[in-house]
Amino acid sequence: MRIALTIAGSDSGGGAGIQADLKTFHQFGVFGTTVITAVTAQNTVGVRAWEALPVALVIRQIDALADDLPPVAFKSGMLASAEIVAAVADRIARRGLPNYVLDPVMVASSGDRLLNRDAE
Repeated sequence: MRIALTIAGSDSGGGAGIQADLKTFHQFGVFGTTVITAVTAQNTVGVRAWEALPVALVIRQIDALADDLPPVAFKSGMLASAEIVAAVADRIARRGLPNYVLDPVMVASSGDRLLNRDAE
């Protein structure tokens, strides 16, 4: 079974983030796993609010998947904060995660910011 991992935010509208990544993985016959970095309240009009998850929870999600469902490839999208960016980079190095696609999501298609300024 080919496994891919997405490390990104959750889009309540279903058009972006982990929801879109899982749809893409499925279309290519790949089993998708997720690490959620942030939760958004958004629709097709725009982002009403978003909140980053605690860094410790992001790290635990990565470790849980790396221990049991190691990916053959992974990508990152919305990382939300400097702390999450640093934690993901650390886990990539520690876990030796292969075949990384960096998709730096900083602004939604509506123009709303999805990254704290400290992470730029």
